[in-house]
Amino acid sequence: MAKALLGYVGGTDPRLLAEMRRLQQRVQDLESELVRIQSENDALAAAAAHREPLLEGIDIDVPKGEPALT
Repeated sequence: MAKALLGYVGGTDPRLLAEMRRLQQRVQDLESELVRIQSENDALAAAAAHREPLLEGIDIDVPKGEPALT
């Protein structure tokens, strides 16, 4: 029993530390990717908002197709 307690209190498992470091790195990678995608989305939204007023003045007449015979 004493050996089990010493093993538990003595320190953490190196595999557990390695897994924790790997998961922390993965979280950092995902957070940086999220920031990159959010900034890209903001840029695309700004470009779309800038382009929309240009298309408002254009009146496009599209002829309607004839219905198909049944």
